[in-house]
Amino acid sequence: MTNQLDLQETEELVVPVFGYELLRDALLTDILGKEASSILYWAGKSLARKFPCGNIEDLFSFFHEAGWGNLILLKETKREKTFELSGPFVERRFSVQSEPSFSLESGFLAEQIALQQQIDAESVIDIQKRSKKIVFTVKWE
Repeated sequence: MTNQLDLQETEELVVPVFGYELLRDALLTDILGKEASSILYWAGKSLARKFPCGNIEDLFSFFHEAGWGNLILLKETKREKTFELSGPFVERRFSVQSEPSFSLESGFLAEQIALQQQIDAESVIDIQKRSKKIVFTVKWE
């Protein structure tokens, strides 16, 4: 019973986007300095190990619930998967920042695919400013 109540309370709590942006885009960037992008990438990989997604649908749900945006699979080949991240959360980051970083999401995605397929994987980010979307290409050997 307690777990149900905790889950219900968690679902009802809402963090203002501004508060999230203060921590993620202002404070972390200041603390991490020039190394912010690479540190956030590895932090994303670490988060993926703490919150493993058993399948691709769980991965899509995680991105949505984390407030990272709407993730879809665009293309899949033998050695790579291409994802697109979009939606109001992503659009807002473009509107309030000149150079938004998506390294945390990229590292998280790379590690999730690595865990699901039991391989080493890395992710490359393509920031599409005009369409306000992000394309991640996760590659492995």
